[in-house]
Amino acid sequence: MSLLVAMSGNLMCSMGNAPAPIKVSSQNKVLAEGKPAATIQDAAPTTNVGPFGMCMSLANPAVASATAAAMGTLTPQPCMPVPVGTWLPANPKVLIAGKPCLTQDCKLMCAYAGQITVTVPGQQKTNAN
Repeated sequence: MSLLVAMSGNLMCSMGNAPAPIKVSSQNKVLAEGKPAATIQDAAPTTNVGPFGMCMSLANPAVASATAAAMGTLTPQPCMPVPVGTWLPANPKVLIAGKPCLTQDCKLMCAYAGQITVTVPGQQKTNAN
């Protein structure tokens, strides 16, 4: 069973060079080990998904511009993610505040060709019944 993503979880973008914590804003009543559990709607830049250090994607206009100015030498720029849609795949069987929960195996696409994944879910254990 996949672990739930909670407020203390960390994310990473395939085009960034540093992790970012997830911030849960979609709900605050359902807790995973005492921390608010995330839903697939916790995907907004800065509100939920922070910067990932420096971006290396040429699809990012700032990186493309800096790289062109450096005569083609890749020149990373600060990463401000631009998530596209919500987290996928969703687990529609488990709802939190009427929204599918966010689990450690979900992915979020960035408009700048990166893929955001969960590196630390925030929930550490599961209960088997």
